[in-house]
Amino acid sequence: MVKPMRINIPDQDLDDLRQRLKHTRWSSPIAGSNWADGTDGDYLRDLIAYWSGPYDWRQREARLNTYNHCLTEVDGWQIHFVRADGQDAKSIPLLLLHGWPSSFVQMLNIMPLLTESRRDGTPSFDVIVASMPGYPFSQFPTEPGMSFARIADLMTKLMVEELGYDRFAARGSDQGALVQQQMGLKYPHHLLGLHRSGITPFASPLPADLSPAEVAYQQQVQAWAQRETAYARLQALRPETLGPALADSPVALASWFIEKFQRWGDGGTDIDAHFGRDNLLDNLSLHWFTKSAVAATRLYREAARDPGLSGRVEVPTAIMMPLRDGVTVPAPREWAERAYNVQRWTILEHGGHFPEWEVPEAVADDVRQFFAGLVA
Repeated sequence: MVKPMRINIPDQDLDDLRQRLKHTRWSSPIAGSNWADGTDGDYLRDLIAYWSGPYDWRQREARLNTYNHCLTEVDGWQIHFVRADGQDAKSIPLLLLHGWPSSFVQMLNIMPLLTESRRDGTPSFDVIVASMPGYPFSQFPTEPGMSFARIADLMTKLMVEELGYDRFAARGSDQGALVQQQMGLKYPHHLLGLHRSGITPFASPLPADLSPAEVAYQQQVQAWAQRETAYARLQALRPETLGPALADSPVALASWFIEKFQRWGDGGTDIDAHFGRDNLLDNLSLHWFTKSAVAATRLYREAARDPGLSGRVEVPTAIMMPLRDGVTVPAPREWAERAYNVQRWTILEHGGHFPEWEVPEAVADDVRQFFAGLVA
């Protein structure tokens, strides 16, 4: 049964957060680091001062509550989602899934751009923004087994059995795209099409018939992996070592998470102007208040234990390749076509790893054009 939900963080949790922030024991900063050595110390101090002072959670909470939040149970798991109905009579159901270290807030700006009715021949959508197990307001796994393949089961049942959509569209990035890849392999008959950002750069073993563009790409991937994937190796191998810091210290959580928005987004060093400081703190606050920072991080370990099904997704797929996505290296189309039935390929000149947040208009236009072609 689907039930409405409102966000209402207890006053004592707000007081506890402020006290922890105000009593932070700071390390000595590295002069002139400017993000080169990780999270910039001067920026972090300024962010924490704002989080503990001018940032108004109650105002932000009221804003978040203007959206239609729902809870339901799928296979015994509580799943949170945000829902918005399309304005057309034949709106297409669309499942949006984010990744780490984001949350459903990544998708809020794009929702009205997908639900609105336009006179350009593109469809509107009934938008479902689901929070995967381990993320704010969905149930947290307490035992091993919540792999991307298992989450694919839950997300498909959410759409089909709980919400009544026998066939639906899906768009995802990061972990959300990996879940939807499993959906494409396990439940292709329920999917109208997939729309995703980026592509997984790794394959073991590497195909023997790489094109020249793929050879160059894999050389770049190897250099990138040495430079950028230490966090993922830690989270996939030893997440419990990191867990207490994320659970006990909001500053540790902010430092661990916020660096990824700077490294992976298209905002350079001015991430406040790019994402919005209040928006970044909404995401951090939700992870802090719900204690999801640890649970979401553990999904990396689950993916390492159980990578799920392998093979080529034959569901019609559109891929947006952001050139400024710092989490990976822009791939050639032929690499993506090894894993997907790619029917639309879009180079995204601006916007990084969180494109629904960074360039929502560009993403919405591409989604609408792709699915217009599938349902015409």
